[in-house]
This record gives sequence, structure tokens and C-alpha cells, in this order.
Amino acid sequence: MSADDQAFLDVLSSLPTEIQKYSQDVAEVVNKHVDQVAETLRDTLAKSQWVPEQFRPRPPPPPTIIAVPASTLERVQNWFARHKVLIGFIVVTTGVVAYRTYRSTARWRKTRRARRSRSGGRMDVVVIAGSPALPLTRSLSLDLERKGFIVFIVSNSHEDDVMVQNLARSDIRPLGIDITDPPSAGNSIDTFARYLQAPHAAIPNGKKHHLSLKAVILIPSLNYQTSPIATIPPSSFADLFNTHLLQPILTIQAFLPLLTARLAPPSDKDRPAPKVLVFTPSIISSINPPFHAPEATVCSALSAFTEVLTAELRPLGIPVTHMELGTFDFAGFTPAANSRLLHQPHGLLPAPDHAEELPWPDSARHAYGKNFVSQSGSAISAGKIRGLRGSSLRELHNAVFDVIDGSVTSGTVRVGLGASVYGFVGRWVPRGLVAWMMGIRRVDELAVWQGNGSSTFGSPKSAGSDGEGAGSESFVSVPPLEHVVDANVWKEG
Repeated sequence: MSADDQAFLDVLSSLPTEIQKYSQDVAEVVNKHVDQVAETLRDTLAKSQWVPEQFRPRPPPPPTIIAVPASTLERVQNWFARHKVLIGFIVVTTGVVAYRTYRSTARWRKTRRARRSRSGGRMDVVVIAGSPALPLTRSLSLDLERKGFIVFIVSNSHEDDVMVQNLARSDIRPLGIDITDPPSAGNSIDTFARYLQAPHAAIPNGKKHHLSLKAVILIPSLNYQTSPIATIPPSSFADLFNTHLLQPILTIQAFLPLLTARLAPPSDKDRPAPKVLVFTPSIISSINPPFHAPEATVCSALSAFTEVLTAELRPLGIPVTHMELGTFDFAGFTPAANSRLLHQPHGLLPAPDHAEELPWPDSARHAYGKNFVSQSGSAISAGKIRGLRGSSLRELHNAVFDVIDGSVTSGTVRVGLGASVYGFVGRWVPRGLVAWMMGIRRVDELAVWQGNGSSTFGSPKSAGSDGEGAGSESFVSVPPLEHVVDANVWKEG
């Protein structure tokens, strides 16, 4: 048999296999289409209303599903997949809290000590321009002295010198400067500059070293009266601006020649320039509540003055830091005899429980009395958060040292309970909502104008008065503060 014949026979033998395969494919396609047509027909007949109920085909039973219990890992994965937003928020919040906790812990553990000479003498000098009667001045001076600074407290009278000497620290000394007498103040600054330039020795016949002025800290007066504007006499406003605003400005003005002179020895010309720290209470000036016009006005003016001072001294390389303070616990720096004043706003006597008890004219009590009493008793009145103690003084001391040594270079530092919270409230919360939270409500009925030629809230002229001095009787004097010892807004929160 030839090769051609064999090939022909092989082709013939493979035909049944190909035919079988083709027939199976055709059968599968036909069966698939028949099943689809049958299923479609069955569904159509089952849903047709014209087919009797007994002749309608029944739907096929649902497939049996065997439930397999999920493992713990699978349940956790499914929960994470359903709560992606919540998980992201928790992760971010935890990270921020952990970072801030780490920074806070590292800040508290930081060793804070002033420089010393090779012979162990003190080299760094800090000037505190604040009344020695203020607990803030005393606490800060004692802490800076304990950390190795020579502290000078500006004194304006013999009483101030005595209070500084009563601190019983050899390195806390009074610096007599009469701010009201510019020539005398200039002479005092010159004497202080010569003291800084003169060489000093820690022990007799020891190696001498030079002193360095590190910072000038301005602490303004903190006694403010709370009263409606209509009941504050013009003389009180004049005295307030002279003692609380003009005196701090003149104090900084007196020190500016010393700050710009760079009193560094020739061998230490690269020493950083002294820093200026301006302290102001920030709670009241942040929200500007009713009946706090004196404090809000003075603190806002000091803040604006600090901004201008910063702009003027920045080109000279002299940093200025505005310390916006909240509430601190000064219980340890207040005499026990005056402890009852700790819980009063601004160290003043408590507001009466009823508007009728206010020492104002009838018209003033009628217009402002209820709101004044409500605001004085609110939870966020008088620059404090009722029920919470002030922040620890250590927090303030650490912040001041970090600014002095250059660890903190920010132009504004908020420290103390309520400083950041009230700043946020004053910036973003509507004024009407803040007033409502402090108990301020609308007064619908007002007093009728008397028409006697004096102010509505003026005291009535006495019988037989000829009209002289009526202008002075048009205002009601608020209680003086001379009887209040250590009255200030930064006592106990």
C-alpha cells in the first residue's frame, strides 16, 4: 500500500471523532438555548394573570446556602472596612495626643539653668518691671533667682524697696527708677549700665567676669474695676490710663537706650541681644465682655503697643515676645489673712446677689443691674473658669525661661488656664452667643429721662444746691482698690 492510500485511510478514520465532537458542541449550544427559552417561558407563564393558578409553573426552589462562621480575624477586617472614617480619625487624634504628650514631657524634664562663670559666679541679669506687691512679680523673681539669674525689680518708692528686700534673696535687688521724672530715670539707667559693664567677681580676689542683660520683663498693674461705663467717672479713667497704660509704656521707653546699646564685652560680641517680654492678661481682652471696659481697653492698647514695639525692634535684632496669660494659682504667694479675696473676681468684693443692692443710682440699676449680677455669677465671668483652679506656676516659669534662652522664638506665647480657649472663643464664637452664655439678657423697660440737665445715671442734686459741682455728681464712684491687697486677675482660677 502506498503512502497516499495510508493518508486517505487516516483521514477517514478521524471523521467519526470530529463528527462526534461537533455534534456534542451543537447539542450543548442547543441545550443551553433550550434551557434559556424554557426558563423564560416558565417565568412568563408564572407571572401571567390569564393563566389559571393551578396551571402556572412553580418557581424552582432557591439554592441551598451553607453559612460558614467567620473567623475573628475576618470579623475584625470587616469592621475596619465598614468604619474607615472613624479609624482614620482615631489614628490622627491618637498621633496628635501622643506627640503633644511627648513634647510636654520633654519640656517638663528639660534642665533650666542660667550660665555661670568659671569661678561659679552668676553672669545673666534679668530686669522685672512690675510692682513687687504682685504675686506674679514675686513668684517669677524667686524662680529666676533659683535658676541662677541676678534679678532686678524696678521700684518707684521706698515701700517697693522694702518689699524687694523682704524677699531675703541676695541676688534679687531693687532697681530704683522714677518713671515720672525722665532726667532722673535716665540717670538711673546710666548707673545700671555702668554696673553691667563693670567686671565682677564671685568671691573676693577671685577671677572677674562681665554681666549680661538677658531680658526685660514688663508686668503691668493688674487691678481693674468692673462696672458699667456710665457709672465710671472720668477721673477714674484718667487715673487708670496713667497707672496701667502710660507707666508701662514709659518704663519700656526708659529701657530702650539700654537695650539697643549692646553692652557686651569685646570678647563676646556675638552674644544674642536682650529680649523684651510683655505680660498681659488675655481672657477679658479676648472676649471683651460687658462691664469690663477698663481692663479690655488697657489690655487691647498694650497689645497694640507691643505689636508696634516688635515692628520697631525687629530690624535691630531685639526680639519682643507678647506673653498672653490665662489664670494661675497664686495661693502660695497670698497672705492667709486675704485668702477670702482669692475667690473674688479681680480681688474685688463680690457682686451682690440682687441688683437692688448695687451702689448705683436708680436709673443705672434699672438699666444694668440684672445683667451685671448675672454676668458676675456666670461660669466664665471675671476672667476665669468657675470651678477650675488656675494652672501651675511652673508652667509659667518654664515658658518664661524658654523664651529667655531662645528655645521659644514665637512672637506670641499663650500660657495659663483659659488663654488659648478664650482666644479661640473671642476669634470664632459670635459675640451674641458669648454674651448669652454670660447671662446677658435684653432689657425691655428703661428708665424715663428726668430732664434735669444732668446725666441719666447721675446722682440727683441735693436740696439747696446751686448747681455747682453738678458735673462731678453726674457719675457714681466705684469702690477704691486701696484696701485690696494683692488684687489681680491672675490669682486662683
